[in-house]
Amino acid sequence: MVIAIVNQKGGVAKTTTAINLSAALGKSGKKVLLVDLDPQGNASSGFGIKKAALNNTTYELIMGDARPSETVVKTGFKNVDIIPATQSLAHAGINLLRLENRNMQLRKALTQIRDNYDVIFIDCPPALDVLALNGLCASDRIIIPMQCEPYSLEGVAELFSTVKRVKKKANRNLQVMGIVFTMLDKRLTINRDVMLNIRKKFPPETIFQTEIPRNVKIAEAPSHGQPIVYYDSASKGAEAYIKLSGEVLRKFERGVRVSG
Repeated sequence: MVIAIVNQKGGVAKTTTAINLSAALGKSGKKVLLVDLDPQGNASSGFGIKKAALNNTTYELIMGDARPSETVVKTGFKNVDIIPATQSLAHAGINLLRLENRNMQLRKALTQIRDNYDVIFIDCPPALDVLALNGLCASDRIIIPMQCEPYSLEGVAELFSTVKRVKKKANRNLQVMGIVFTMLDKRLTINRDVMLNIRKKFPPETIFQTEIPRNVKIAEAPSHGQPIVYYDSASKGAEAYIKLSGEVLRKFERGVRVSG
């Protein structure tokens, strides 16, 4: 299965979720590929990848200048490979305009290697641009990390609308696997109120039961180039992402249809 981690709003733990779901599933025995589709390349840094030494990245992959097998890099963590990104990926938005099937480039590339993995995660950029559309067109499911703050509901509604358009025009199999609350501090009234509002607006099956707490260890881990499940496996953050990874697998295995 191919799962896009997407939210057009930045700072919602999107990349953190992509890194730690990949690591947690890899640690449990699943063969995982993470595609870094964000020009910031933070998912690559989060796995300790030295970007200056890279020859082929997501940019070369999506532009058709390198075969998928030439872009895959093994991480130092169990069962997890990555197709890393650098700032060069920022040029893809312009360069893809000359291609007729610009939104299908990633899908075409991943078709060649998807059978090599149990799960492929795509860390999408914090925008609904041509790169994010490539991620959506290449995916079976999407996961929406969401911080419980004002205006979050508007952003999620916009994203659901985009998913419906992509589903209608380019990828009829695309479904929303669920919203996951991140950086959650239930001591804050605003966090509790927004979370309750979201639960009222969306059906229960569209929201993950697992909640990711605000946790200092999660914030520290990227600077050490390690996922939280390795940096501090006993932390509340690691426990939450391990629990979330199990929920992701159960949702997919049940074939839950959560967005039509």
